[in-house]
Amino acid sequence: MSLTFCNVHFTQQPQRVVYVSGSLMKNLKLSGKKSVHLKFGGERVPAVIKPINKPGKHLYLASGIRREMRIPKAGSVFLRSLQEGEVQIGPLIGVLSDGPTSSASNPFGSRTGFIRQLLRYGSKRSYIFAFTPRDINWDDESVNGFFLNEAGNFVRKRVPLPDVVYNRLPSRRAEVTSSITQLRERFIRRRIPFFNWSFFNKSDVYRMLEKDQIVNRYVPESVMNPSPEQIRDLLDRHSLIYYKPNNGSLGNGIYRLSKQSKSGYYARYRKQGRNVLLRFSSFPSLMRTLQSRHGRALQGYVAQQGIRLIEIDSCPIDFRFHMHKNGRNQWVVVGIGAKKAGKGSVTTHLKNGGSLLTPEQALNRAFGSRAEEVLRNAKSVAITLAEAIEIHHQHLIGEIGFDIGIDKEEKIWMFEANAKPGRSIFKHPSLRAEGRASVEHILEHCLYLSKFRRREA
Repeated sequence: MSLTFCNVHFTQQPQRVVYVSGSLMKNLKLSGKKSVHLKFGGERVPAVIKPINKPGKHLYLASGIRREMRIPKAGSVFLRSLQEGEVQIGPLIGVLSDGPTSSASNPFGSRTGFIRQLLRYGSKRSYIFAFTPRDINWDDESVNGFFLNEAGNFVRKRVPLPDVVYNRLPSRRAEVTSSITQLRERFIRRRIPFFNWSFFNKSDVYRMLEKDQIVNRYVPESVMNPSPEQIRDLLDRHSLIYYKPNNGSLGNGIYRLSKQSKSGYYARYRKQGRNVLLRFSSFPSLMRTLQSRHGRALQGYVAQQGIRLIEIDSCPIDFRFHMHKNGRNQWVVVGIGAKKAGKGSVTTHLKNGGSLLTPEQALNRAFGSRAEEVLRNAKSVAITLAEAIEIHHQHLIGEIGFDIGIDKEEKIWMFEANAKPGRSIFKHPSLRAEGRASVEHILEHCLYLSKFRRREA
């Protein structure tokens, strides 16, 4: 297989003809050949080759070829020579998402800005589009995708099924429906790589990692669907636990439960946008309150050992590590945000009053001259955790967001892993370059999975 980067042009010729410059003929090993099979996404079309005397690497597609293959635009893309006399144009990258709106300028709701950024960057070296589950026509294996035009506006174009799919479906509820399960399986049956299969379930992640002797020391003790007796036992042994929904996100529904020998039990949580702190004289009274809010069974929750994290101004600090697979299929740390909890808040989430710092700002305050070494160790642990999850997870993963804590003894703790991490840390002025690097890594991994890898990779 050889891979080359070239300029694709369109001509008005109606025949099934491709015009190929001399140096491109040589690169693709087409010299002396009269015909070629062109592949684009799921389409494959035979064409007659006409060499042209033009410097550089150029491919001219007659209008008949362009229409039949549904190639959306001219521009600079990769060509990949496959078996004898077959050349693939691409890659054709699909970003799967959804939105509550039919707006032409904001089709993916709050994710539109990120998707626009992906398409703007990716269109410099690929055919990249966004689509929703409703845009797929499985009968003719095509997608009515959202592309960006030169003015930066979304335009709809019908293209074949893509070479790779990056999944950013936003709804946990939708992902467990039979229609979305069938959609994913259809891509896999067609051998189309589909990465970031679904949101992680907290209990599944804890269960995977607690059996892994290399990484289980980084995960606080966690009990799924705990009984009142198990909650009491955790409080007796740790004095502080977090009680959180198994499929929750953004800090919703989390309780911080603590036991103090002289004053009783405390529950801290957020209600209607305000932080609430309740004191209970006995454990049964604490449980009655939890059961009245969530039912006596207390199903769908995880109780987790609380960690006494490093603090700034008496407010706990944790870290969001944004991990990506790169163009060589290796895990790397692309961005780190330090999140400082708001006064009285259960979590460090920004919408709950938290604030964002760089990791250097936070660790210098906590560890002084040792900050650099602590950060280096945390990065190494994050990569080890990502590798462990990938080993135990049965589907392709290309991106993980870790919520990581560091205690005063410098020990690293992993609280949560997110398969579709939010991007709020990249709003910090000092992390905007990392935000751009995140987009670049997504696209590099798409090139890897679609086998349009850079030659040097």
